[in-house]
Amino acid sequence: MLSASRRTVPAARGYVGPVPDTLPMFPLNAVLFPGLSVPLHVFEDRYRALVHHLLRVDDPAERVFGSVGIREGYEVGDHGAQSLYRVGCRLQLTDVESNPDGTFDVVAVGMERIELHRLETGGAFPVGHVVDRPDATQAVPDEVLERARAAFVAYRAALTELRSDPYEGTLPRDPTYLSWTLAALAPLPMSERQSLLEAEDATDRLVLLTDLLRTELRAMNVIPSLPATEVARTRWSPN
Repeated sequence: MLSASRRTVPAARGYVGPVPDTLPMFPLNAVLFPGLSVPLHVFEDRYRALVHHLLRVDDPAERVFGSVGIREGYEVGDHGAQSLYRVGCRLQLTDVESNPDGTFDVVAVGMERIELHRLETGGAFPVGHVVDRPDATQAVPDEVLERARAAFVAYRAALTELRSDPYEGTLPRDPTYLSWTLAALAPLPMSERQSLLEAEDATDRLVLLTDLLRTELRAMNVIPSLPATEVARTRWSPN
């Protein structure tokens, strides 16, 4: 059985940095963020095998897998993904519903960022060689937080005039959780969402998000039918 847990081992001679660990992988045509709750319908044989593998792990907290965005290609089919982004997310499987036809409907919650070094596809399901990629820990300036919150409040008010509120409740106070929340809700194409995921820390992420939300607001003032991306479909969980 492949290990889905993290481990600490001595660095190999000539290698600088953490040693990659193995993790079951589920590449998607989407960018996932820490804290994001994502529903998945699992029907392809290799990913059904991945779910069966995770369900054999006794401790539910260790039922983890990784996901990276597909830069080019598809989630399913004989050819599948042709090119993957390197930075993705570690997820914990939290809910599983087995269907009579052998498929699964599952829910997973993003935990932390990972960086994919190599993907093996010869087994029952893809396995990645990954390392953790934590955010830098420096404090976020108050003015960065205030601008990001103000930009989202203005965007939220403008969007609510056109459709339902994209976010229920109050925004997180913690700067890192705030950056992931806004990243999950931002009306962006996949490449720009990937840029948010790859930002080095919460400050960089919030600055980029503020600029993107202000750009979106300007576009909505010109063409009220925008945004083109339906952010209301994104479900956010702070767990």
